[in-house]
Amino acid sequence: MGINLQKGQRVDLTKGNAGLNRIKVGLGWDPVGQEKSGGFLGGLFSSRNSGGGSGKNIDCDASVLMLQNDKVLAGDDVIYFGKLTSNCGSIQHSGDNLTGDGDGDDEVITVELSSVPAQYNKLAFVVNIYDAAGRNQHFGMIQNAYIRIFDDRTGNELIRYNLSDNYSNLTTLICGEIYRHNNEWKFAAVGTGTNDVKLGDVVRRYQ
Repeated sequence: MGINLQKGQRVDLTKGNAGLNRIKVGLGWDPVGQEKSGGFLGGLFSSRNSGGGSGKNIDCDASVLMLQNDKVLAGDDVIYFGKLTSNCGSIQHSGDNLTGDGDGDDEVITVELSSVPAQYNKLAFVVNIYDAAGRNQHFGMIQNAYIRIFDDRTGNELIRYNLSDNYSNLTTLICGEIYRHNNEWKFAAVGTGTNDVKLGDVVRRYQ
């Protein structure tokens, strides 16, 4: 049974989970007024050509920032739809989903914890709305957003954090962070919304 977290809570990820190494991280949401039939990430990672204007066509992108001493020191340390694999091979982004339709996991970010180079102390998971300003879109148009972590070996869900705050007029969500602590890995439920309109703006927060 996975652990349900509230904003600001932290929990051990590897301690107590013997042998845990390869994990999968995903984020989910529903457009306001539209209940999906079980799609894990919905249209969160829909393609650049998905159109826009209405809540049902919000095109969001998930990214992973690989931090050294809590900072992004190189452009290659940002994993997103334009760079699907980290240079070290420890992080693999499954890429944009064209429709977000269907049951199960539409988009998954895989992390092999033992292969994350020692200089990286933290992985930050971020979601931003593509062309939010041009499309006049924000996270107030989204409901049921969450981040979850599950064990690649068993498929068992380990952690779930429902982002239930009011994110109206905000265009980026810093959802959660996986970080090293005493030779183990922990997870922090962050849930911070910002007005950053591009991924580069988010990255600058960590520089």
